[in-house]
Amino acid sequence: MRKGPILIVDDCRLTRAIIQDMLAEEGLEVVMAASAIEANPYLEQDPGPSLILMDVVMPTLSGDRKVRRMKAQPARRKVPMVLISTRPLIELRRLASAAGADACLQKPLSKSSLLETINRLTD
Repeated sequence: MRKGPILIVDDCRLTRAIIQDMLAEEGLEVVMAASAIEANPYLEQDPGPSLILMDVVMPTLSGDRKVRRMKAQPARRKVPMVLISTRPLIELRRLASAAGADACLQKPLSKSSLLETINRLTD
């Protein structure tokens, strides 16, 4: 069941805006961060995010490393996490699996795939 907002973490402002627009059209609440480090305050809120969309390639801390760290914490383990990237799908799936992500999506994101993944992981 969805309670908190969907957290979008991507260093590309345009990507964040595109995803936000897709989700806003469906009436979904969104919060955004430009880096894995900037996402930390949103993770401490109550309720925390109902789902996290995390870009893989970001400065300072990669998305797959951030997901791996969050999945190692009992309090965050149950939050669905989706890695997103322009990397080849086979590589993205390997990264997502190794990090413990619940799913992965290849950029550019299709609205139908994005919504199907969100609904599957949050309902």
